[in-house]
Amino acid sequence: MDRLRCIEIYFHVLKNGCEVESLQLGAIDRLERALALFMVVAWRVTYLMRKGRTCPDLDATLFFDTDEIHGAHLLAKKKMPSTPPTLNQVVRLIAQIGGFLTRKSDGEPGAKTIWRGLDKVLTAAQTLRALRGEFD
Repeated sequence: MDRLRCIEIYFHVLKNGCEVESLQLGAIDRLERALALFMVVAWRVTYLMRKGRTCPDLDATLFFDTDEIHGAHLLAKKKMPSTPPTLNQVVRLIAQIGGFLTRKSDGEPGAKTIWRGLDKVLTAAQTLRALRGEFD
């Protein structure tokens, strides 16, 4: 994936996934803080999509914490594997939660299914932490 395409995907996630154009913040400092946060979110989605394709066999724990991986498996109703999952396995699982169909002809998941699934997985991870009494 070339650099220009990655930038296009990043701004697509920022505009459509994070919906920054619909922010109605009254002060510039609030807008700056919101943009700073959403830019990190858009970067993470784009980064996970790219790394999931280019380095699929990396250990998923380099990119996700244990609760995120566990939350993805719970939401997908899949059993946790006995060996640590790879990055591509977890990214595809997250994308499935976001609507990716995983047909052979579908290729790798895109940013949209990853951002949709990641939103749900992060909520599941927060829930797991709350059930243990750990609060962010």
